[in-house]
Amino acid sequence: MPFYHKLGQIPPKRHTQFKKPDGSFYYEQLFGTIGFDGMSTNSYHEQRPTQVKEIKGQYSVAPKIAKANNMHSLKLKGFQVEPEEDYLDSRKTILTNNDCNIILSAPQSSTEDYFYKNTDADEVLFIHKGSGKLRTHLGNLDFKYGDYLVIPRGIIYKLDFDTDDNRLFIVESYHPIYTPKRYRNWFGQLLEHSPYCERDLRRPYELETNNESGDFLIKIKKQDEIFDMIYASHPFDVVGYDGYNYPYAFSIHDFEPITGRVHQPPPVHQTFETSAFVICSFVPRLYDYHPLAVPAPYNHSNIDSDEVLYYVDGDFMSRNDIAPGHISLHPAGIPHGPHPGAMERSIGKTKTEELAVMVDTFKPLKVTEDGLRISDGKYYKSWL
Repeated sequence: MPFYHKLGQIPPKRHTQFKKPDGSFYYEQLFGTIGFDGMSTNSYHEQRPTQVKEIKGQYSVAPKIAKANNMHSLKLKGFQVEPEEDYLDSRKTILTNNDCNIILSAPQSSTEDYFYKNTDADEVLFIHKGSGKLRTHLGNLDFKYGDYLVIPRGIIYKLDFDTDDNRLFIVESYHPIYTPKRYRNWFGQLLEHSPYCERDLRRPYELETNNESGDFLIKIKKQDEIFDMIYASHPFDVVGYDGYNYPYAFSIHDFEPITGRVHQPPPVHQTFETSAFVICSFVPRLYDYHPLAVPAPYNHSNIDSDEVLYYVDGDFMSRNDIAPGHISLHPAGIPHGPHPGAMERSIGKTKTEELAVMVDTFKPLKVTEDGLRISDGKYYKSWL
């Protein structure tokens, strides 16, 4: 996250004494990535953030692979994933490779009894249904339908939901998630041609500073296992921080589409990038304005990447029989394109109201048992 942010109280210089009103010390923590070379934040705590009282146990959350080598185009019906009370239990990995996990989640309640930390991966939570508050040790963010919540690895967080009807599309990334390089100048500022700017990115706006001792359960994910760890102090005890490494929110409704005289390629929809995959946003937009334009996308082969499209809302012009919550997987090596009749139907249309999230990975995705369970089994024949 290449933008400086400051919240709460901090001393004038880093790595110097910072005292409480009673003369005792606040405790500094460098919260950084990629050794000491990546994004980092300096946070200041009421108590030492290192006090582990007990490791109660661990359990596996590794995805179970159903198809390790897949050449079928698949349609997965995401809303068939059953809601579950607990947030972590509700997370079902449907597609996976060595770079990322693609997850569906339908939690019914807030994370009341524990805190969560993913030490393996940055997380992008797309809010399809629901609203509430993301609470973290570096401050809080409100969220609603259409929001991306970008949570860097190591952030300790809770999710407070307003209702029990929630649907999340989640991407776990083992590589840092950034704003696309081509949208930024060499200082890191988003350029004029970027489809969003810094004003659209919502940063944490409030700190919960708790100076409490006791038994605090943090569920920590590492190498596909959850460790139940008891800390001696409340993890939300930060009085202030500054830096570049913190959670933020961005609404898909604030993405400004890039259009042209003829059909534009998928990179114009790019929203986030890593070294191993990209995330794109398809939003309501005007169609191409060449007098002979074909608004439907042209047939194309994914020679170097698997394409995952999560359908959120709208008309889904290029697909037949698609509804909100459906997911299409078009694997590398075989062509795909508009369904029969879609190209012809698109001619003369002036706009689309579609809303979707796309993930293009540069390594093949494996289909899990949870993913295969919600497949319609016949999508690959739908171009006949």
